[in-house]
This record gives sequence, C-alpha cells and structure tokens, in this order.
Amino acid sequence: MTRIIGGQAGSLRLSSAASVTRPTSDRVREALFSRLEANLDLEGAIVFDLFAGTGALGLEAASRGARGVWMVDNHRGAIEVIQGNIAKVTAALSSPPQLVASKSSVNAFLSRTIDQVVDVVFIDPPYDFPAGEVDEIINALAPWLATDAWVLLERSSRSPEPLWPKEFRALPTKNYGDTTVYVASYQSTEAS
Repeated sequence: MTRIIGGQAGSLRLSSAASVTRPTSDRVREALFSRLEANLDLEGAIVFDLFAGTGALGLEAASRGARGVWMVDNHRGAIEVIQGNIAKVTAALSSPPQLVASKSSVNAFLSRTIDQVVDVVFIDPPYDFPAGEVDEIINALAPWLATDAWVLLERSSRSPEPLWPKEFRALPTKNYGDTTVYVASYQSTEAS
C-alpha cells in the first residue's frame, strides 16, 4: 500500500497499478523528503515527478506545500492512476496546488515550454532504463531549473552512477537496499 507520509494529506492511501509501476517504498520516500526538507523549503515549490508511476513523489510534495506539480508518465494505466490520486489529494488539501498529469515521454515533455522555473525534480525510471538515456534527461533539465534546484534520481543499486553536467553539484548518495538515490543541486552558469 502506497500512502502520503507527511503534510496536510498525511496517511492518505494512494491507488497503485502494480503491474505497471514500481512505487518508491514509504521508507525511501520518507528518507528522501526528510533530506529534502532539511535543505530546501517545499512551501511554494514547483516540482516535476518524471516517470511518475502512481504520482506518489509529486503528491507527497503537494501535501507538504508545493504550489505546482507536474507528474509525467508515458503509460496510460499509470496516468489513470495518477489522475485518481490527484482527485484524492485535492480533496484532502484545504488549498490544492496546481496538479498536472501529463501522458508523455519524459524527453517529449522536457522539449515543451511552460512558464515555470522548477525547484525540485524527481526522476524514477524503470530500473532497466538505459543509463545513457538517464544522462540525456539530466542534461535536458538545465533550462527548467532554478538556481539551487534539487534533482533526485532513484535507480537500482546495480545501475551506474549518473554523469552530472558541470552545472550540477553532486551531493552524497544514499543506498536503501536495492535502491540508490543520487542527488544534485543545480548551479546556474548565468549567475555572475
């Protein structure tokens, strides 16, 4: 069972499409958000949840005060689950943020233009997703990111480390059994 862990919608159960997704465990999600909130204020943040699955990471951010969350997945079944979970979370929040489920490949989504600067990006591709394609996605994020934005990448512990571009400052990696979470902070090269 996947649930919202903290914030205004804390303990709300989320639907899951088990045959389609591999939801981030509550333990890993709790550790991610503890680390994130110790370093970044989620209140008013704009968040991308890429390879969203159930939308649990993005909806957790919404429960904790994010003002906008885009959840992207290419699988129709996952988008249907995300839309149902959005309805549940929206009903539980006194002032719901903008919550968007986008049926799209991550690359196609990142090639679009929206008038937002993103503060937090969760990337949780299937464990067998090619490392080179993960690196391409990380490279495509730069135009979207606010200075000091965090990118959190969840991978199999057997996957190679991502190749962070020079604008990203790699932060300590954390292992949770078969899951490794890589984190980096974006440092804009435009600042003088």
